[in-house]
Amino acid sequence: MSLEPRSSAGSRITLVDQMQITDANLSGNVHGGTIMKMVDNAAGLAAVKHCGGHVVTAAMDEMSFIEPVYVGDIVTVRSSVNEAFTSSMEIGVRVEAENLATGRTVHTSSAYLVFVALDEHGKPRPVPPLLAETEEERQRQHEARLRREARLARKRAIDEARAAKGEF
Repeated sequence: MSLEPRSSAGSRITLVDQMQITDANLSGNVHGGTIMKMVDNAAGLAAVKHCGGHVVTAAMDEMSFIEPVYVGDIVTVRSSVNEAFTSSMEIGVRVEAENLATGRTVHTSSAYLVFVALDEHGKPRPVPPLLAETEEERQRQHEARLRREARLARKRAIDEARAAKGEF
């Protein structure tokens, strides 16, 4: 596998699905878990496109539900790699829902996920660096680095608290 930088554009994925009654609660609102599964699928595909191999979800953070999604809505999930680290990648995901009867489209959800690339033995492996080609991609890359620092700081704090309690 080449570790030549790869563009963010090369990792873009778009998934589209119409929401069915089996996706919803009794009020006709689509379950958050249904949307989260679509987000995880789209992000995983973007990660695979970037690294060219097997990946696993390591984290999902900053998942927000801004607007409800209803039965019959056409849901579009867009994802792409924001930044690539040593063996992990942050993927940004945006979800929109379109009401076919009215034509109204709303931004319903956003999320950031971290995926780790695995080798044939299930161990983390290096991923290609990300080539940010536009100002927007460079901004997303910068923000991904900041979120990574925050994730790592939270992990260190949790590990220290567990160690202090003798949980390790």
